[in-house]
Amino acid sequence: MKLGLQINRFNWPGSPDNVGAHLIEVARAAEESGFDSIWVMDHFFQIGYLGPAEDPMLEAYTILGYLAAATKKVKLGALVTGVIYREPALLIKAVTSLDVISGGRAYLGIGAGWNEEEAEGLGFPNTPLTANRFERLEETLQIAKKMFRDDQSPFEGSYYHLKRPINHPLPLSKPHPPILIGGGGEQRTLKLVAQYGDACNVFARGSAEDAEHKFNVLKNHCDKLGRDFSTIEKTVLSVEVGAATENPETALRLAKDLGEVGTDHIIYGIGDGEISAIKKFAPLAAKLSKL
Repeated sequence: MKLGLQINRFNWPGSPDNVGAHLIEVARAAEESGFDSIWVMDHFFQIGYLGPAEDPMLEAYTILGYLAAATKKVKLGALVTGVIYREPALLIKAVTSLDVISGGRAYLGIGAGWNEEEAEGLGFPNTPLTANRFERLEETLQIAKKMFRDDQSPFEGSYYHLKRPINHPLPLSKPHPPILIGGGGEQRTLKLVAQYGDACNVFARGSAEDAEHKFNVLKNHCDKLGRDFSTIEKTVLSVEVGAATENPETALRLAKDLGEVGTDHIIYGIGDGEISAIKKFAPLAAKLSKL
């Protein structure tokens, strides 16, 4: 079982003055404690279940580039980028740059986007989000595949038009950084995973039942499209590290259940960002990684 850490808060004591130094401590502690990946949310306002919109939030790809220099082994990605936040070619260039500077450790994490308050508050184009977001996501996935394989021919979609999508240098990851599509929408999102994705991400905070159901839906889409379901990495977003270390037997049981339904990669939240909580997770990480 692979293990990931999602950094989802920045309201740490001393923030913002110490946020850079603290981020490095978090990343290095995670790497030393047995995590395989580090993720950041791609939001500009804090999201409701984690705090008020005004809480500190940093831009995802700036952080990921910073973390690339502070780490050696962990994979790095956004969980996940809202498709309307950046033009497709800019996003692909950012992920490619991350992959190159990290020595081939990037994911492209992407989704249709949902945070209407954030998008309208900052004046992002293509709002409201209900308008054509899945169509834009599919075109962005098509552009990603095109640019990652160095196809410089024009792209003419309904929403995006690229005359010459050069992407040099190409990513170091082969054939390209894994494309992780986040979300559990059964009619559209999981179908896009089957069509274009190398990985999916669904929620599993208390039981494996929801994840199992989503994976079964994904398998059905794969079967209809002739895609090998086993080639898709199944990731789930689970509890925070503090909760896991406080109840290690519960966390271990949930991880075993998730593994039995096909999960490859469990991602835990950072919680309050205490380095001690991440370090205390190390003995549990050693057990989890053997599942």
